Amino acid sequence: MEPLPQISEAEYEVMRIVWQHAPVSTNEIVEKLETTTSWNPKTIQTLIKRLVTKHALTYEKRGRVFVYTPLVGENEYVSQESNSFLKKYYNGNISAMLSAYLDNDELSEADIRDLRRLLDQRSK
Repeated sequence: MEPLPQISEAEYEVMRIVWQHAPVSTNEIVEKLETTTSWNPKTIQTLIKRLVTKHALTYEKRGRVFVYTPLVGENEYVSQESNSFLKKYYNGNISAMLSAYLDNDELSEADIRDLRRLLDQRSK
């Protein structure tokens, strides 16, 4: 399997919009990101172009409008990034990662309940 493209945090924000609303036009992406960021439209358009260059997005021209769809699945990308993070910071040891989160009180009781439920489902 070919590795997924490296996406910056800013590009990831664009991808989140596309994953959620695809197919989505440039103007729609800009409108949505202007409500959650301080980026100007040119910055957003540059991010979109980078994602097309990286083969994370594809587009088609509909009249005078460019419409974008993802070439990279959200679950696939998040899974790759999670695995990369786990390997980079915890040598692939998920127990060490969870222990670090627990030691720093970064998991709420609800998080712990959800983890228990997931583990219970997995062990059946």
